[in-house]
Amino acid sequence: MTKIDPIIAVKDVNKSSQWYQAAFECKRTHEGDNFAVLVDKNNEVLLCLHVWGEHEHPTMINSDITPGNGLILYFKTDDLQGIRQNIEKMGYPIEEDINLNPNSMKKEFSLRDIDGYFWIITEFHKYEG
Repeated sequence: MTKIDPIIAVKDVNKSSQWYQAAFECKRTHEGDNFAVLVDKNNEVLLCLHVWGEHEHPTMINSDITPGNGLILYFKTDDLQGIRQNIEKMGYPIEEDINLNPNSMKKEFSLRDIDGYFWIITEFHKYEG
């Protein structure tokens, strides 16, 4: 089996963890102020959060740079409407509301999280072709 567990640098692990739990209905399985592991309803790792500047990881040292340059976090879900409603309940701004992506032919919307990372939330699909 091969799997990737994305880790992003955040200013406040606890605050970001709460934001993600409210938006994506995930749960936190690793406690602490420096690192969090967020899992989905099947206990699969969704995302890991790492506080800026800890452990001297070369891409997580300088919190003054724009987070996520060259990165899109692409989240495929079978609950697009539910997540969109969660974001709305939180009063959080949407960059682009639900629309049909002409390439994938799937509905999606986009936003930036509380640390500035750009997310595309899309209907679940498998890549073909």
